[in-house]
Amino acid sequence: MQIQKILNNNVVIATDSKNNEIVVMGRGLAFQKKVGDEISEECIDKKYRLANNELSQKLQELLEDVPVSYLELANDIIEDAREVLKDPLSDLLYISITDHLYSAIQRVKSGVRLRNLLLWDIKRFFPEEFAIGKKAVANIYKKYRVDLGEDEAGNIALHLVNAQTEADNEDVYELTELMQEIIQITSYYFKVQFEEDSVYFYRFTTHLRFFASRIMSKNQLSDETDDELLLIIQKKYKNAYQCVEKIAEFIQKKYQYPMSNDEKLYLTIHIARLVQKVDT
Repeated sequence: MQIQKILNNNVVIATDSKNNEIVVMGRGLAFQKKVGDEISEECIDKKYRLANNELSQKLQELLEDVPVSYLELANDIIEDAREVLKDPLSDLLYISITDHLYSAIQRVKSGVRLRNLLLWDIKRFFPEEFAIGKKAVANIYKKYRVDLGEDEAGNIALHLVNAQTEADNEDVYELTELMQEIIQITSYYFKVQFEEDSVYFYRFTTHLRFFASRIMSKNQLSDETDDELLLIIQKKYKNAYQCVEKIAEFIQKKYQYPMSNDEKLYLTIHIARLVQKVDT
């Protein structure tokens, strides 16, 4: 197995015998190594072989921002899910859950907690996935002494549900069209072109997928976010919030769907993150 890229002393990108890129982990794996060197199977603790090199590239980008320990947390959750759930799981989970865990833990550490407005439905309709999420939250508390609570257990469950579910062709077309419309409004408002192959864009579209699904099903959520938190977000991300107002106006006109303040808040945060990465 040959090293293609060294992420840190314990994590490298390597190619296997079939020239597939894989993420390889092991204590001191890259010590005194360089690109092109061979690594022994005896030094490897874990391998992450994704479905294709495009996913592998996204995971590499993510690990440049996120400590690899969060990938290990995600891997534990995915392995648990594979044992419990019967449906196959998409490899995208390695990216989406790793990124979500890192964002959630950093957010809670800074004192910001976001309510999961679908929590009751998740508990009712996806009990197995929610149980996996609760177990993950308990393990995170043991490791980091950060209590994410049931809201984040529900978010983890949603990622698992999304990884199992495939919509029919008509739904996919409608969802894709709506997502593209929101992306175009955002791009036009900030006068930027997004790099659609980047992990940052993937994070944004992951959120849009859930949001667009609610719009298509007319499943509007009631407002439960604290007014003070909404005001803080409006002030901190003024431009992103103004962009969201443009999106809300468009969605109301075309889809007769009034965005709730909670939906505006979450979309503002995701747009702010995306634009910040484009500007840097």
